[in-house]
Amino acid sequence: MADEKDRFGETMRLVERAKEDIYFAAKDRELLEKLKARLQKIEKTEAAGQRLGCPKCPGTLESYRFMEFILDQCHECGGIWLDKGELEGILRKVSRSPFASLIRRLMGEKESEE
Repeated sequence: MADEKDRFGETMRLVERAKEDIYFAAKDRELLEKLKARLQKIEKTEAAGQRLGCPKCPGTLESYRFMEFILDQCHECGGIWLDKGELEGILRKVSRSPFASLIRRLMGEKESEE
């Protein structure tokens, strides 16, 4: 009988974990949709320049604007390519966000004054 109670308890823990996973997956989808909404395709004319090729596959790159940065995304492999200095700029911008500040406080790090 004790073994039966233990199986029921284990089943309940698994159900709780599954509900948590479903909840956080839904939150992740919402966040991705919000971020995709901020992604704006940049229309380039063919006369302005030739199409860029993907460094990884034979696909072509399309330009998008995200958080004031221009990103190039491949249609074939889905890879995202940055120009020199853009990654550092994105990291600087994210590190100044309120969320990053909260994480630094939780980790016990001191705030840097810039």
